[in-house]
Parts: sequence; structure tokens; C-alpha cells
Amino acid sequence: MGYWQENLECMSIDELRTLQNERLRETVERVYKNVKYEQDKMKELGVEPGDIKTYEDLYKLPLLTKQDLRDTYPYGLFAVPMDEVIRLHASSGTTGKQVVAGYTQNDIGIWGDCCARALTAAGATKSDFMHVSYGYGLFTGGFGVHHGAEKIGMTIIPVSTGNTQRQVNIIKDFGSTYICCTPSYALFIAETMKEMGVTKDDIGLKAGLFGAEPWTEEMRREIEDKLGCKALDIYGLTEIMGPGVSFECTEQSGMHINEDHFIVETIDPDTGKVLPEGEQGELVFTCITKDAFPLLRYRTRDIGVLKREKCSCGRTLVKMLKPMGRSDDMLIIRGVNVFPSQIESVLLNLGNTNPHYQIIVDRVNNTDTLDINVEISADMFSDVVSSLETQEKKIAGQVLSTLGISAKIHLVEPKTIPRSEGKAVRVIDKRKLH
Repeated sequence: MGYWQENLECMSIDELRTLQNERLRETVERVYKNVKYEQDKMKELGVEPGDIKTYEDLYKLPLLTKQDLRDTYPYGLFAVPMDEVIRLHASSGTTGKQVVAGYTQNDIGIWGDCCARALTAAGATKSDFMHVSYGYGLFTGGFGVHHGAEKIGMTIIPVSTGNTQRQVNIIKDFGSTYICCTPSYALFIAETMKEMGVTKDDIGLKAGLFGAEPWTEEMRREIEDKLGCKALDIYGLTEIMGPGVSFECTEQSGMHINEDHFIVETIDPDTGKVLPEGEQGELVFTCITKDAFPLLRYRTRDIGVLKREKCSCGRTLVKMLKPMGRSDDMLIIRGVNVFPSQIESVLLNLGNTNPHYQIIVDRVNNTDTLDINVEISADMFSDVVSSLETQEKKIAGQVLSTLGISAKIHLVEPKTIPRSEGKAVRVIDKRKLH
């Protein structure tokens, strides 16, 4: 398995810390000088750039949240003049003002390198064909992986989202060997292939890089089985860069974080206290090589665990385990913390149902209710009612033993839960709508 930048991906921890500390000092100095909003926040805490000498001093800096980005919308956190910004991207803005990120030419180059690392870790070479089913546009997904594939010299097929039957034909006819999209869209492609009579043996996919939404090990097995390729996770967020902040190698035991570009911490989401490596907490990223939009200590809301151990691929970059969800996605139902990913694991482990589901939470007579709509396969739909009721009870029992709370399970016909070409909408919390 190759590397894109072996000297940086495999450096010793001492070399890494020296590089991080040097880049951190320079970035903090530059942000303090050029970003008034950050300067004011630092002054409030009585912190000056000179106080930040190493990564161990990060805790002294203020934490940034999405609200800070909305308060400075659109360009208040940019650290370079706008005539140096050659590209803007933005988050979807589904929960308020969208977050706007800027890139200089140098930033685009670094982004490409980060994604090239992810692709080479998946085994890609210049002889491969990269099928990009992430959206192109303000969303960072399509362009990020595109830049990485371009650096390697892969043949890029920039399909973007939509028209899934056409996508299947392109994968088959153009000889796509790598694909990237959301994991839920990968399963939609597999479902469409089945309807078209196309099998995994008719296509030549070697691996896929799937991200932009949380997904489980069970979903990984489902994708690998149906598409006949290795399913690897890639992580990123608009605020930090886009896809390529971290990536899985073929060991599939966590995502290597590009630590020469981003310093990562885990904090207690309630107190903000920094936690030791290995403890579950909220991931916080500091950008140490970005020109235009170098966020310091940005709270991602993603709940994860960091692991620094020897990897068979030879990379020494710390790994983050698959985030189990976001602290703002976590549902509190009858006092119990529930992540949608826990429910997904139950459903996929039991089999017999399609990996399409929707969780509906409501409040009736001051008590939380939990309903889960689950699509069944076409074969099961023709079963007698009694066997469907048995299946509902089986799922309900498994949900109760996993989560510790009861749920009403509704098996629904195939194709009744809306498909998404982007991030799947898994939860409808009606308590927020009342």
C-alpha cells in the first residue's frame, strides 16, 4: 500500500510535535493580528499569542462554536484579504445561517494533498477511475475528493448527485474503480443496481470512500456485500476544510487524522475540559496550515475517541474512531441518551429489513414516544401478517435490550421512506415542532 507523502504520514511523534508547535505558534500570531473577533475573545481570557508555545497550551485559547461563525457571517473570521481568497464553500445551513469557508490557492493545494493521502491509503493509483457522486457546488464533498484524485492523476468522472440509474450505467460502462458518496447513497446505488439487474460482478469497484454522515460497521458490511468493494470512511467538515481531515486505511480500524495540518483534542462536551487520549468526548480541531480560514479550537459536536497506536499501514498519524454521532444529534428520550447509529446497528444486525429507516420522536401526555419506521424487503412484504408482527416484536425486543427504552416498530412497504442523494434524514423530532 502506498503513501502520498510518506515522510509526513509516517514521521515520529517527536518530529510531529516539533512541526505542530512551530505551525501553531505562527497561526495563533497571525489570527491574533488579522482576525479582530478572535483577538477580542483572546483578550477576554487574558491570553496573548506569546502564551501559546506548544500544543499543550491549546487549552488556554477560547473554544469556537458554530454560533461564532454565524455571528461573524460571512467573512468575519477570514485571516487574509478577500483578494487572496480564490474559492468559497458553505455548509447547507439547515439549522440557521450557513457557514462560509474561504480558500487561498495554497489552501486548495493542501486540501488536495489531504484527499490524495486518503485515496492512496485506499490503494488508488493514477491508473484508477474515480467516480465522484458527492455533490459539486457549495458543498465541499465533490471538489475535495476531486482535488485529491487530480493530484494522483486518476481519471476523474465528476458525476455529482442524482439520476441514479445513469450513475449505475456509468460505473459499469466507464470502468469506475473507486467511488465516493454518502454511505446512504451507496446503498441506494446498490438498490438501483438490483432493480436494473446489474450485479456486483458486472462492475469493477475496488473501494469506496464514504462520509458526510455517521455510519455503522453493520452498514459497512452491507455496502461491501452489495457493491463488492472495500468501504472506507473519510471525515471532514466545511469549517475545518472539507473531506480529508481524516481517513481510513485498509486496516479499517479508525481514521488517521492529518496531524501536520490539524491538531485534535477531545473535550467533555458539558464542561469543555480537555480529556486524555482514549477517552470518549467531543472532537475539537485547530487548523495550523490554513491561510484564509484558520479556525482555532473549533468544536465539531462530533463525539469520538482518539487512539494512538501502531497501525499495520505504517502511518503514525493518530486515529479517530468512527464518530458515534453528534452531540447535537443525540436524542434524550425518557432521560436516556440515544444515538441514531445505535438503532441502525440493531436493524442491520437482525437482517430481513432494508437499511432504510426513520426515527420519529414525539411527546404525548408529557411522555416521550419513540416510533421507528423500517422498510422491509419485497420478499417479506408478501409474508402473512402474523410473521410481520413477529418481526416487529423481535426488533422492538432488540431495541429495548440495546437502548433500555421501548419503541413501537412499524414495518413499512419497500420504497416508502424517502431516499436522499446527500445526507439521509434519519430523525424527525416532533417535540421541537410543537
